[in-house]
Amino acid sequence: MEQALRLALDEDALERCMRCGFCQSACPTFRVTGLEAASPRGRIALMKAAYDGFMAADSDFVGQMELCLGCRACEPACPAGVPYGRLIEQAREAIAKGRKQPLRARLAGKILMEGVIARHGVLRGAGRVLRLYQRSGLRAAAHRLGVLRALPPHVREMEASLPEASGRGVIREWLRRGLPARWETDDQGRRLLVVPAEGERAARVGMFRGCVMDVLFLSTNVNTIRLLRAAGFEVVIPEGQKCCGALHAHAGRSAFARRLAADNAAVFRAAGVDWVVSNAGGCGAHLKEYDHVLHGTPSADDGAWLSSRVKDVSELLAESGRPLRLANGAPLVATCQDSCHLRNVMRVKRQPRELMQRVPGLVLREMRDADLCCGSAGIYNVLQPEMSAALLDRKMEQVKATGADVVVTANPGCLLQMRWGIRRAGLEGRVKAVHLVDLLAERLE
Repeated sequence: MEQALRLALDEDALERCMRCGFCQSACPTFRVTGLEAASPRGRIALMKAAYDGFMAADSDFVGQMELCLGCRACEPACPAGVPYGRLIEQAREAIAKGRKQPLRARLAGKILMEGVIARHGVLRGAGRVLRLYQRSGLRAAAHRLGVLRALPPHVREMEASLPEASGRGVIREWLRRGLPARWETDDQGRRLLVVPAEGERAARVGMFRGCVMDVLFLSTNVNTIRLLRAAGFEVVIPEGQKCCGALHAHAGRSAFARRLAADNAAVFRAAGVDWVVSNAGGCGAHLKEYDHVLHGTPSADDGAWLSSRVKDVSELLAESGRPLRLANGAPLVATCQDSCHLRNVMRVKRQPRELMQRVPGLVLREMRDADLCCGSAGIYNVLQPEMSAALLDRKMEQVKATGADVVVTANPGCLLQMRWGIRRAGLEGRVKAVHLVDLLAERLE
């Protein structure tokens, strides 16, 4: 594994760390454990020691690399501009290559990451199966008979917090509703669903539909189109787009992540759009870094093009197009949980709050440590349940202190985690978690 680390790690980035420790107060795992090795500075020191041959990349080394959430809160805090997110992904790539795993585990990981998550049709099929389980009585029977007791406790809790799944996807759902749309093809013959703007067109934007978003939060994708249309944007949804590759990159599957990135960059560039819009902070952040992901590859130019045009939906709605016309409603107290990658990578913090404050009757109460990770971090809450739950329980205490009726976030992982947290804290019926898009769409005139 040491050789794999020497090949993967960027020595210049390792040397950039000044050991100042500014990152520690921003790091969730350091704040929970108080351990130097569980901080960005400590992990970089471990990487450097393994890189230089002063220590073995043993199980303790691997454990600290895997304990990292990858939230990247250390990056805005770092005066030296250390690209920590890239270093942790490089370390995990080396671990994935150098670690010996049972064949069963390797096959399961490959099937899940490359055969399901990365294939939109297969993922929609999984959504249909999940929806059948949720609606047919199988779920109730599984709970009644205690079948789920075979699962770890945290997985059982998460299962109970899942929203209703769908297998249609946003393109089929939009057409099923009979809403305005037409088909176009790009110069390679790939199909694009084009939804016209309401009134004068402000810009033509490509919508990244995501993976989890299109299965567990289909209505949020539909509402994203509704809001963009109302703001004057023509929305283009390339049928051939794929998973952004973030989960694969975070898991050390960088070669496969590059393949996905190359396909997406080519598809969106050929669609002739002015911007590429995402409603998922984690996806948007990874799309924003396609210039790095595809650097040195034949798709480097496409990657740089896409990186320069990625916007979160809150950026477009707050800063471009026509202001949304939002109706009066019941008074509402809301608090905002930042998506880590939206804030720390895309550097979007102000826009979601500005949009929330435009909702008539809404009072925004900031929670303490709104910028601290909730513990979701992709599939971290499944792989590292103890740390994830510790962070989540702290987060829910901050939510309760605000007296908020609604916790607003802008990422599917955060939304699932907050739903789990509300259930763990016994706040069901008193507090709900919603996506920013759904909050706005509910009041759209």
